[in-house]
Amino acid sequence: MPTQRTGRPLRIATWNINSVRLRRGLLAELVKALDPDVLCLQETKCPDELFPLEDIRGFGFPHIAHKGMKGYNGVAILSRLPFAVRDEDPDWCGRGDCRHLAVSLDAPGGPLELHDFYVPAGGDLPDRAANPKFAHKLDFVAEATAWSAARGARPRSVLVGDLNIAPLENDVWSHRQMLGVVSHTPVEVAALTGWMQAGAWHDALRHFVPPEEKLYTWWSYRARDWEASDRGRRLDHLWVSPDLAGALGRHAVLKPARGWPQASDHVPVMIELLL
Repeated sequence: MPTQRTGRPLRIATWNINSVRLRRGLLAELVKALDPDVLCLQETKCPDELFPLEDIRGFGFPHIAHKGMKGYNGVAILSRLPFAVRDEDPDWCGRGDCRHLAVSLDAPGGPLELHDFYVPAGGDLPDRAANPKFAHKLDFVAEATAWSAARGARPRSVLVGDLNIAPLENDVWSHRQMLGVVSHTPVEVAALTGWMQAGAWHDALRHFVPPEEKLYTWWSYRARDWEASDRGRRLDHLWVSPDLAGALGRHAVLKPARGWPQASDHVPVMIELLL
């Protein structure tokens, strides 16, 4: 049976932690601020044998799945609710590079399919021919789109993660100035939009924040004062299947986390589902 506390929504959060071992202490701050039932991490940068299981169990997550490698990439799902790990999903681009983890969550009302993605960043040059990293990003999203199209809209499904694309004009600080910058180029925006449409996914953050309003989840380390300049991007996403759109209760973007000591350049984001 689900171990979620009776009478409260299901809280699902996502965070590119940018090294789970370096920032494991910040998980306590996240739990204090958001109190999630499920937390999906990206860029854990940790081989499986070194993943800090005991520390994370101490933060209230007895159920943990992780897929990692030394120095880069890596995803993890931390949960108060039991789950079964899915093992039938693709090895994206045949690289085995730990960018996707999925579980069937023992949620109120029945199993909930949860996917945690870390899409390639794509390097600095938005040119497929000249930049293999950008080509890899586009190929990854194309494979994910074909996968979603083949499966169709799946009921009781959630997809979260650092998708490394800010699709809407107000997902970046300046649409005009960002059109040639990797993460907001027209080809990337079209690719991510195609992925959403292929799976009939519903954008849970924009469910609450209208498209005409600015919405960011990432602020560069390069900014001398990230808060004053506020040149952000929405790179982190939470999507739900159409049948769950009506169950969305609220969202949270934990912007203060960007100012934590040794902060990630991404902040945690959460949705509540009234199941």
